[in-house]
Amino acid sequence: MITFEQIQKNEDIRTYIKRADESLSALGYTEHSFAHVTRVAETAKYILETLGYSEHEVELARIAGFMHDIGNVVNRVDHSQSGAVMAFRILDKLGMPAEDIATVVAAIGNHDEGHGVPVNAIAAALILADKSDVRRTRVRNRDEKTFDIHDRVNYSVEKSVLKINEAHTLIKLKLSVDTHYSSVMDYFEIFLERMMLCRKAAQTLGLRFQLMINEQSLM
Repeated sequence: MITFEQIQKNEDIRTYIKRADESLSALGYTEHSFAHVTRVAETAKYILETLGYSEHEVELARIAGFMHDIGNVVNRVDHSQSGAVMAFRILDKLGMPAEDIATVVAAIGNHDEGHGVPVNAIAAALILADKSDVRRTRVRNRDEKTFDIHDRVNYSVEKSVLKINEAHTLIKLKLSVDTHYSSVMDYFEIFLERMMLCRKAAQTLGLRFQLMINEQSLM
């Protein structure tokens, strides 16, 4: 079996992640490099482990999480589909079984809110992990006067926590937002579609999704 550690250390994959992030930096996007993909991989692991999925499924979710943004090296548009095709070629070359490749590429190809659908548990965990990574350290721009709405929203988030309750009936994204930098309405202007996808992903896992901002329950 191909392990997450092998994927994480693979120089080709690391090059694609690095170059994809450089392209997004040139376009003015927030950080999508190793900090982001590692966090997504570990959050996907937390979700499936907590819900009692097998070690194998957890490993596939971590792999999908680490590789999910490599398609940005081609173009930001349809990057999930580009990334899925790239992942297929890489994983096939590494000798991963076809069944596992199909699961991983389906998750990667469906993680974007434009066309994504939580087609399986791995895809659902990837969506929730990816869309919940909102944090100040993702902002590259250091000049607050020139922040765009994505900079303002990410920079305003002082704390972000994604947790599943003990009964395994609810997954909650709790954000502490400094409204000096961004209003709650700014958040919804750019993240509403992502949060709706998160709700679908949670339902795929048999959970309700809840978003809390400044202790106010939403959705």
